[in-house]
This record gives sequence, structure tokens and C-alpha cells, in this order.
Amino acid sequence: MTNSKRPLRSAQWFGTADKNGFMYRSWMKNQGIPEHEFQGKPIIGICNTWSELTPCNAHFRKLAEHVKKGVLEAGGYPVEFPVFSNGESNLRPTAMFTRNLASMDVEEAIRGNPIDAVVLLVGCDKTTPALLMGAASCDIPTIVVSGGPMLNGKHKGKDIGSGTVVWQLSEEVKAGRISLHDFMAAEAGMSRSAGTCNTMGTASTMACIAESLGTTLPHNAAIPAVDSRRYVLAHLSGNRIVEMVNEDLHLSKVLTREAFENAIRTNAAIGGSTNAVVHLKAIAGRIGVDLALDDWTRIGRGTPTIVDLQPSGRFLMEEFYYAGGLPAVLRRLGDADRLPHKDALTVNGKTLWENVCEAPLYNEEVIRPLDNPLRDDGGMCILRGNLAPRGAVLKPSAATPELMRHRGRAVVFNDFDHYKARINDPELDVDASSILVMRNCGPRGYHGMAEVGNMGLPAKLLEQGVTDMVRISDARMSGTAYGTVVLHVAPEAAAGGPLAAVRDGDWIELDCDSGRLHLDVSDAEIQARLDESDPMAQSNRIASDGGYRQLYIEHVLQADEGCDFDFLVGNRGADVPRHSH
Repeated sequence: MTNSKRPLRSAQWFGTADKNGFMYRSWMKNQGIPEHEFQGKPIIGICNTWSELTPCNAHFRKLAEHVKKGVLEAGGYPVEFPVFSNGESNLRPTAMFTRNLASMDVEEAIRGNPIDAVVLLVGCDKTTPALLMGAASCDIPTIVVSGGPMLNGKHKGKDIGSGTVVWQLSEEVKAGRISLHDFMAAEAGMSRSAGTCNTMGTASTMACIAESLGTTLPHNAAIPAVDSRRYVLAHLSGNRIVEMVNEDLHLSKVLTREAFENAIRTNAAIGGSTNAVVHLKAIAGRIGVDLALDDWTRIGRGTPTIVDLQPSGRFLMEEFYYAGGLPAVLRRLGDADRLPHKDALTVNGKTLWENVCEAPLYNEEVIRPLDNPLRDDGGMCILRGNLAPRGAVLKPSAATPELMRHRGRAVVFNDFDHYKARINDPELDVDASSILVMRNCGPRGYHGMAEVGNMGLPAKLLEQGVTDMVRISDARMSGTAYGTVVLHVAPEAAAGGPLAAVRDGDWIELDCDSGRLHLDVSDAEIQARLDESDPMAQSNRIASDGGYRQLYIEHVLQADEGCDFDFLVGNRGADVPRHSH
């Protein structure tokens, strides 16, 4: 509990006896802060995404209090500040639309304030990448504290998974297998406590990614939100961030290429969300690591999925934590020499392997042996071809194996509204072998790339017992969803990509083994079709309305580049700005 001997960034606000120092200290003192708190103590920012409109993060006020206790105990001084909270469940058109906005809020809040280090309070899907992106562009000592998953949902005496059960039951209603009353009855039991989705959706995936990157203390990913150990971890993180200031342990020393490669391998082992592909690319771009789509093939493919969680498997995040959590997964990978970089540094000052080499594993049904996996190959399938020149993504652990190699005729929807108007038309020319294609739902086309890629199947096929079909779009998919779904097609249709040229009845070939996504139409015909239309007209018209939408559409990068803004890529550091007076 000693004060830092290193020059503190905050001292350039609070450490002088001139007019500026007087002003900075005096206004802070109106909160009842005594003089000695300004005498060389590290100032620790607690970046809080609490919001009652973000139910996943609604318990963060209490979480922040425990971080503060840890900071004070270690000899620092905590200052809590809010940033834009982009909650997945309420925010329209999609929380992804404001991920970059939130990252800008974080970056400028850190850079412009007297902060020596920062604790990022994250949980809901986009808050984890947004806050890591903003902090990475500043590169000060940083530690992540996730809010944790909610308790298992309950319905008719059985566990149900948040998000996943919505997709399942809504299909059963359409198929006539359950009543609307049964569907609505599940609503009350799905979300039983504070916290994020209890499936291996994007929130839990990104919590695991943050831990495998080394940006959190061990076990951060899986402790349930309402478990007292979540608050212990927050307290210890407050302790540790003060030590990181004293050690000058900046984020760039943790977020190395080796860390990102560990995260890619981890994502395959846990059956993580396809959204991780976009978010990891964006975080890497901010810290200066050149991460490519092909890295997901090189590092991830061939890795078995050993975590048996919904939507790919059976269990939920409570069971995952009780089984040993992510440390048990990382140990299992490391013992088999499947962890790419055991010596990668983490925020507690130890290597990743030092943190997990003795991690216990309590349930081999939930965290399976490598020779009895949920899926033999859980690595993201990166697809390329004339339909996706810059790539597309498919999650094998959530797909039907028999459909991973498939040829079928396209049924095309020009956008999400067209899909909703047409999908249940009894006259729709579609059968089980058809491939559903939806376009204009990418970053420009749906300004935010909404999670509409897992298109529900036609009611008439559901009634026949069809449970999965190949679906292709330039959209994203919720991490809680499942199916043989090709996503993130780049370039998107609204950026002039070949998806805009597909017509009803065209033959499409999908081959995940070879990474091929091919439209059986000549290049000349594809170009002629594109020349007949103006695929960018709609997004350009929306952009002409001004506001943040215009900024977004004009500057968002494509999915293979992480959907960051072109002007935000890179590490701009945290040099102290000029005085305000």
C-alpha cells in the first residue's frame, strides 16, 4: 500500500501549486475529497457502462463499489465515470451501430481526464469490445471486470438458455408444435437475475475472449453475476490496477499478437460467437496488431469444441463456472500443447499458463476431454469465393454437419423487411434444399450490421419437420443463435459486393472443408447485373440525412476489417492535452 514512485499522469492536473492545480483540485474537493488524496496517489478511473436500459449491466453500481474498495485498499484513489452504454436487448437498430461511438467516448474520457489507469466495467455484448477498443487507443494500464452471466433460466421445471430459447420456441410456435401461451410463459422464467446471457452468446464469448487475452484476472469470464465471488474479483481487480500503475504495465504489453492467437484458439474450444471475429479484429486494429481473417483458419481450424454449452450444446454458464470455468479449458488445451502461447503476459503479472497450469476441472460433461469433444473442429470456417471475395464466416459448432457441404437454389430477400414480408408466403418457391439469401443488412446497408442473419425458416417447411437450412447474408447473428448460417459476407451488397447480384433460382455452392462460397454465375454476368443497379443508392440516401448515421455510413469499414471507423484505427496514446484555462 505504497504510493507510486513513477511519474503519474494525474500529477499534471493535481501536482502543481499554480493556478491550474488550484482549479483542478478545488472543484474535485466539492465532493468531500480530502487534501491527502491528491498527494501522489494513482488516480484510477472506473469506466462504467451501468444503465437501466442495459439490463445486462444494471448491477454495475454495486460492482463499481467493490472495485473502489480494492483501489483504496491498495493506495490508489478511484474516480468513477459513465460512458455510453450500448445495450443489446433494447437498442435499435442494433447495438453494433453504436459500438464505435462508445469506443470514442471511452477513448476521449480517458485521454482528457486525470487518470493513471482504468478499470473497464463491461458485460453486455458490445460493451466489452467498445471499452477495450477505446482503452487500446490510449494504452494506459487497464484491467477488465465483466459483470458475469445471469442465473439459469427456468421453464416447466427445466433449464432454458437466454436468447437461445427465444429462437427455439419462436420456431416451434410457427410450426404449430406449441401454443402462444406456452411461448409467452417462458418469458418470465428466462431472465431470473442480473447479468448477461447465460448461454455461450456474444457476451459470454467476449468475457472469455477478454480473459484469454490476459486483460482480466482468472475466472472473470464465468462467475455468475449474483455470486459473491464476482464482487471479490472486482475488489481484487481494484487492488491489482494500482499495482499495474506502479509496474508501468500498459495495455500494449498484454494485447500482443500472441494474446490474440490464444484468443482465437480459445474461441474454437468454447464454441464462441461469430461476433468475436469482428470484435477481435477491431481491438487488434486499435492496439496495432495486424490480425487477418485467415488467422482464424490458421490458428482456429482443427481445434475441437470441448465446452458443451448452448447454443451449440446442452449446458449454461452456471454449469461452466462450477465445472472449472475458462481456466480449466485453457489448462486442458495447454496440457495437450494446443495453447499457442503459454508465456503470454496477463494483467496480474503472470503468464497465461502460470495462471491456469493447476486449474481444477470438476465436470467432464460440461468441459469435455479433447478426445470426446462436442465438435471435432470448432474453429471458425472462413469462406471465400466469387460471392464473398473478401470473406464470410460460418460457426461449425452451431451448424448441421450434413449442410456444411451443400448446393442449392437461391431464394433471395432484398433486405430484412422483404424477408419478413415474404418468408411465410405459402406460394414462396422454396424447399429444404434451397439456400436463403438476404442482403443489404451489412454495416452500411443496415447501418450497424444487425443480428438478423439467422433467418427463421419458412413456416411451411417447419410444419414438414425441417429444422435447418443454409442461410447466407451480409448481416451478423446473435451469439445465442444457431444453424448453418453464413454471415459477414464482404463486401456487403450496399458497398457494391456481389451479394447484390444474386437472383432467385441461382445455384450456390457451400463447401466448408475447402472454404468455398461460390455463385454459379459467370463473373461477366455478375458484373452486368451490378451495372444494372445502384446497390449503394439506399445507404447513400440514408447518409444524406446527416447526423451520426452519416458519419457511420461514410466511415465504417467492412466486416473483414472489424467494422471500426477508418479514422479510429490505431493507437493514439494518452499524451496529456493542453490546459483548459
